[in-house]
Amino acid sequence: MNTIGEIFRLTTFGESHGAAIGGVIDGCPSGLKIDQQLIKKTLSRRATGTTSSDSHRRESDEVEFLSGLLDGVTLGTPIAFIVRNTDARPEDYADLKEVFRPSHADFTYQQKYGIRDWRGGGRASARTTVPVVVAGAIANQILAQHGIEIHTEVKSIAGETNPKRIEALLRQCRDEGDTVGGIVKGSINGLPAGLGEPMFDKFQACLAKAMFSIPAVKGFEYGDGFAMASMRGSEANDQMVFEENGSVKFLTNHSGGVQGGITNGEEVCFNVAFKPIPTLGRGDRHDVCALPRATVIIEAMAALVSVDALLMQSH
Repeated sequence: MNTIGEIFRLTTFGESHGAAIGGVIDGCPSGLKIDQQLIKKTLSRRATGTTSSDSHRRESDEVEFLSGLLDGVTLGTPIAFIVRNTDARPEDYADLKEVFRPSHADFTYQQKYGIRDWRGGGRASARTTVPVVVAGAIANQILAQHGIEIHTEVKSIAGETNPKRIEALLRQCRDEGDTVGGIVKGSINGLPAGLGEPMFDKFQACLAKAMFSIPAVKGFEYGDGFAMASMRGSEANDQMVFEENGSVKFLTNHSGGVQGGITNGEEVCFNVAFKPIPTLGRGDRHDVCALPRATVIIEAMAALVSVDALLMQSH
């Protein structure tokens, strides 16, 4: 399953150290003027080598659109694009042909397919999230037309929330050849009430599936999440009141903007937990922590889910 979405559908392809990676977007409405600078700016947030905790792999990440656009405007036909890998070094991984690295997908891919791409993890690499970021930037243009905004921030790294201590921790891990994980906080503002498809395409279920598609993600919660397991119903319920204009206002948002699998018009808030990156050692071709570059991937995934739900509601 290399495709996400029901109406606004993204199919991705490519491996970490192959010739290129890319995607095909189907279901994008026609007449949208693609903001190339927005895509470039969004990709730069995912780029490596910008902080001391990043991999030192340098990729230009230039997007080449192959179809679906005329003078930069969407035609309503499939949008195909590629991003060429310009700093791939498959030879660096030659000694891993017969080795299964712990906590990587090496063993499981071999068991599933009978063959695996040992070049930097192949399809399981976080490099394959680049097409998601490209598609997410396009999806965010559509959301902006509806006043919908997505925000993320690093909530904690290895349980630490103080920025200075986090920076020191990341430097220490780089020096020691170790890695750390953490939690990213996300929110979607401006979603109308009524989005989501019960029973098995609940809005939060689609959002969770998208987040779990990101490499290294180990946990997802929305609203008060696991904390609600320790609350009483009288504490957890989101009471409603009618305003003078007849609209409904929620006094709290323990539900995280979703009730019965359908958005209620409040802010959709969620947390995404990342494990420590499994690649260890004092090399400079891997990240110490995924979080600094993962925020834009989470935003992209949230945008894909939101646009798809919006288009499903309009059909």
